[in-house]
Amino acid sequence: MSQVILQINIKINLPVAEIEPPWLEAAQPIADTPGLRWKIWLKNTAEREVGGIYLFDDEASVQAFLDGPMVAATKSSPVIDAISVKQFNVMEAHTAITRGPVEQGVRV
Repeated sequence: MSQVILQINIKINLPVAEIEPPWLEAAQPIADTPGLRWKIWLKNTAEREVGGIYLFDDEASVQAFLDGPMVAATKSSPVIDAISVKQFNVMEAHTAITRGPVEQGVRV
């Protein structure tokens, strides 16, 4: 198994500045997600889009996160217009050359 990148983009129907404070409360529960190594939070204020790039240990951890309560709550939020979810395996050798923040040969 190789590490898995999860990319989630969310279009919202209000200014990004309005969701930043309440969504800060979600940071620690997300950090505590089993199998999650890290998350980078994203925002595009002009397009009213937020999201994240996540690195998980494996596909099972990604699936458990996607099936869990945090993603369900996000999907049901009235401020959400659209959600895009993409999953990728890491090309470890290439990523090591370009100094990507992943560990080569990580196995669970």
